[in-house]
Formats: sequence, C-alpha cells, structure tokens
Amino acid sequence: MTTLSHHDDERLMRFLSATPMAGASLAPLPGDASFRRYVRVHLGQQTAMLMDAPPEREALAPFVQVAEWLSQHGYSAPQMIARDDAQGLMLLEDLGVDSLTSLCRTHRQMEPMLYEVAVDVLADWALGAATGRLSSPPLPRYDHALMMREVMLFSEWFLPQIISDATLAERQAEFSALWERLISDAELQEDVFVHRDFHADNLLWRPERSHLQRLGLLDFQDAVLGDPAYDLVSLIEDARRDVGADLAAQLLDRYLSATGFDRPSFLAKYSLLGAQRNCKIVGIFVRLAVRDGKAHYLSYLPRVWAHLNTDLSHEQLRPLAQWMQRVVPEAARSVPALRPAAPVGAAAGLS
Repeated sequence: MTTLSHHDDERLMRFLSATPMAGASLAPLPGDASFRRYVRVHLGQQTAMLMDAPPEREALAPFVQVAEWLSQHGYSAPQMIARDDAQGLMLLEDLGVDSLTSLCRTHRQMEPMLYEVAVDVLADWALGAATGRLSSPPLPRYDHALMMREVMLFSEWFLPQIISDATLAERQAEFSALWERLISDAELQEDVFVHRDFHADNLLWRPERSHLQRLGLLDFQDAVLGDPAYDLVSLIEDARRDVGADLAAQLLDRYLSATGFDRPSFLAKYSLLGAQRNCKIVGIFVRLAVRDGKAHYLSYLPRVWAHLNTDLSHEQLRPLAQWMQRVVPEAARSVPALRPAAPVGAAAGLS
C-alpha cells in the first residue's frame, strides 16, 4: 500500500485546510511513471483528487490550460477546486475509479462499447479541428524536433543495454538518420488536439453523463497539436493491456468511417506513429528501470515489442525494419539485462 510521510501528510492537510475538503482523510494512489502523485481525499460522502506535482519537475499550468480547453468544448476533464502553484498542489474533481482498464477486467462484455466511445472522442477532435468547430488550444506542436527527441530515447537508453561501446555511436547515428528521413517524408498534421497519453488507464467511465462526456479524461498535461493518428495508436497499441486484433480492426474501421480519412494514407501514418511511440516507450521503460529504480515497467516490454513488430510490417517502414533485424534481432527484443550506466543526451531529460 502507498503511504505518506508525516511531513507530507502535514503539508497536504495544511493545503486542504483552506479548501472545501478541510479535515478530509487521505488515501494515496499507487505511483505512476511521472514525478506526479495523486491522493484521493474523503470527507463524509464527498471525495476529491489531490495532485502533488513537484514544482521543479511538473508545472501545474499546462494541466489547467488543457483542462479548461477540454471543459469549454464539452469534454469531461476534472474541474479544479483549489490550487497552490508554489507547492505544486491542486485539488480536483474526482472522476471515479472506473477506468477502462478496470472495467474491461471486471466486465469484459463492456470492452467494445467502452473503446467505441473512446474512438468517438478521438474522431470528434479530428473533425472539430477540420471544420473549425473546436478552437485551436495554445499548445506546442508535435513537430519534427519533438518527435525526434522522443524517438531517440530508444537510442539513448535501450541501445546501450545491448550494444558494445565500440559500435554504439555508429548504431545511434544510423537510427537517428533513419528517423530523420521517416518523419520528414511522413507529411504529418500538426493541427489536431493530441492527448499524447490516450490509453485505458487514463480514461474513466461516467455512465451518468451523456454521449462523449461519458469518457473522463486524465493525464493530458503533455497535450500538443499534432496528427490525429497518434492518439488512436496509443489507445489500440496499449503498452499495459491487450486489445484483440478483431476489436482493433473494428475500432480502426469506426474511426475511418467517422472521419472520412483516406485509409491507405491514414494507415501509413498510424504505423509510423505507432513505431515512433513504441520505440519511445521502450526507451522510457528502460530509463525508468535504470535511472529511477522502477523495474516493474520492464514487464511491459514484450507487449511493446509485439506492437513495434506489427508497425514495422508496413511497407514504408522497411528501412527501419531492416535496420532492426540487423541491430536488434528478435532475440534482443525482450527485457534486457540492465547495465547501470545512464546515457547522456538531450532526450535524457524528457520525463
């Protein structure tokens, strides 16, 4: 069970004393891959969520900005109750405990419907941007430079685990050059709201609400303006749970039917962004184990590698697939035996 230190307990209680949840009891939630942590607070029959984000690591402003944009356009982001930027504390509406992950585990028959609503939200974001119905939020663009910084996490954290120092720099340069070309040639959009971490753990079911508002949204503080295929591949190629092939195909069909996007063009971007995201995730999970001592994330790597292998089957990714076959053969696409040394590079600072 996650616990709070006496100091943290007192600090959080002082913050709550000036809010409608003064005197509430604290129930910390398990930690995640970020520096943030969450505490559910209880006062009688009322609950709320307390976000604790170290100011030197996690600014509150991006979360607030995106939450306000989502709420203004009719989506279910948690409402802010109180905020202390200096301490990195924010009290939020509690959207409940029924994540898509938990509901698909306990009520398997609900899985198709839950995922369909999630896909409908993504289609609405794409259509809203295309028609001008949704205002453009003041967010950074998911541009070439950002995509490269992310994908190089694979090169900087995973490759050193499997390649000798004598050839590492050469292989890293090859990987970088491949991705520079792939991203340059992809003609990706940079104008649709992209949640950037749109998967079952971050989506909550609110059946008492209507239509798209039934999907509660969390962990959107890293949102950008980018290509709509990114969030769809995040949902379907989930690192933490399996989405069956039949359901995945149905969800792709539903999305394409709703948006009217050209199938071959969209699937090319979907595969490219899937490969970029999954390379990034391999790097992040290795970094979490090596740098942060969170080795349990390595247990997800076989699933992430399976997704990446699927992405690499697309024709446009053949050069990357051939490089992978030469440098990271099937036997190496697993959980590496970790070396303790951490790499140095621009991408190493990404949280």
